[in-house]
Amino acid sequence: MVNISYVALLRGINVGGKNIIPMRELAHMFHVHGFPDARTYIQSGNVVFTPGQAPETNAALENQLEKMLSSELGTDIMVVARSSAEMTKIIEDAPISHGSEERRSDVIYLKHPEKAPKFFSQLPPLREGVDEASEGDGVLYFSRLAAEASKSRMSRIVGSVMYREMTIRNWRTTARLKELME
Repeated sequence: MVNISYVALLRGINVGGKNIIPMRELAHMFHVHGFPDARTYIQSGNVVFTPGQAPETNAALENQLEKMLSSELGTDIMVVARSSAEMTKIIEDAPISHGSEERRSDVIYLKHPEKAPKFFSQLPPLREGVDEASEGDGVLYFSRLAAEASKSRMSRIVGSVMYREMTIRNWRTTARLKELME
């Protein structure tokens, strides 16, 4: 038995009336498929769990979970998985201003972490004085001034082709998921 916790970040569930999955049902799916300690956090598809054995790679774990979800739900759901150690590094490596009260901060989790440099270079032009972005290990950090959030170019990321290969969580959710993993 491995004691390393993981978080599964499901993309595109319970958003805009699509792919509605009650969190109780989601946790039950994980329990039935060999993750008895799985627990969910908020409605956006975050599942903290400990696998019975250490996965070979995050990609192998993601593939396993995506197949499980497809079988259970009859639709494809993208999963990004990160270990407790990876979540710690994501939080530790964040820019100093990330998570401050005057900023709305997000972590963009990439399905293929090795694409971080490519995706970072393809970000739309940032609004000077409003947006900040930086590259992390398998993530992109994006924040905007709360008082100027309506001027942010964040929506251009959501509308981009690369958006299909990522899932976004706000800073508060990222920090809380790390706490739940401990």
